[in-house]
Formats: sequence, structure tokens, C-alpha cells
Amino acid sequence: MVGGAHIRSRGALRSVERREELDGFLAGVERRALYTARLATRDREDALDLVQDAMTALVRRYAQRPAAEWAPLFHRILQNRIRDWSRRRALRERFRAWLGPRTDSREDPGDDPIEALPDRDGASPAELAERADLGGNLEAALRDLPLRQRQAFLLRAWDGLDVAETARAMRCSQGSVKTHYSRAIRALRARLETTGR
Repeated sequence: MVGGAHIRSRGALRSVERREELDGFLAGVERRALYTARLATRDREDALDLVQDAMTALVRRYAQRPAAEWAPLFHRILQNRIRDWSRRRALRERFRAWLGPRTDSREDPGDDPIEALPDRDGASPAELAERADLGGNLEAALRDLPLRQRQAFLLRAWDGLDVAETARAMRCSQGSVKTHYSRAIRALRARLETTGR
């Protein structure tokens, strides 16, 4: 019986280590995922809901997968949630258009979780203003990109996924990822050059 208890305790230890590893992964992607969702939804609460839902789905369905698979799986789940949210919103907007003008506006650009973080590098107020201007221009340019280009850019440049992982997350070919990413880079460059940065 002692041998059976030892095997069970080793399994429990592995389970605790696995949970801690998964918690570490989720903590590591949370901030970038919130930013990605906020860009798509322009609403902090909706973004939080989408990220929470994607994290829950990853834990429920894929916690036992190898840790190396979590990033592409999580980003695919998140992108699917964002796409579903966009479809539902478009449908709601159509109904609102039929029923009359919208009376409430939940889109408050002042709730960005990234911008709320304190600055730690001791930059001067002028440098901070220039960065904020550049950040605002970049965010506006990202919002104006078509969905697939924005997804490819954020997954590659922001989340650091390689082409194959991005293709799995977006459920498309690697060639499509390269095309969307290249087009996003060109569009962002052109937009930022015309806005002065």
C-alpha cells in the first residue's frame, strides 16, 4: 500500500507543477491578450470577458497538452472569440440601425490597461508626450487594418509567435500569414509616415 500511496503522491505533485506551469503561462500572456482584445473591441469590459473566456477554454480543453502547444492554442481560441464577438456586434448594430439611433456609447478610449501602467524609465514629459502620440497613432492604425492583417501582425510582432504557430492560431496556411503580415507592415508604415511618425 505504501508503494501505491507513493505513486499517487508523485501524480499529485506533477498535477500541482502542471497547474503552476499553466498559471505562469496565463500570467505571461494576459497583458498582451488584453491589449489585442481591447484593440478589436474598443471596450475594456468586453476585452476582459473575451480574454477570461479564452483562458478558461484553454484550461478546460487543453491543460494536459504539452506546454509548447499552449501559445498557439490560446491565441487561436482568443482570435475565434474576437471573431465571434465581431459577428454578434455587427448583427446587433444592424438591429439597432433598424430600431433607431444608438443612445449609449460604451467606447471610452481612456480605459486602456497598457496606458494605465506607470512609466518606469524616467523619461521626460516631452518624451512621454511623443511616445503617447506615437502610441495613439499606432493604435489607430492597427484598428484600421482588416481583421486578418491585424491578427497576423499582433500574433507575430506583439505575441512573438513564429509563422507556423501563427498559422495554427489563425487556422490558415503559412503563406496566408506571410501575406497578411506583409500587408499589415506596409499599411502601418504608410499610415505612420503620413501622420508624422
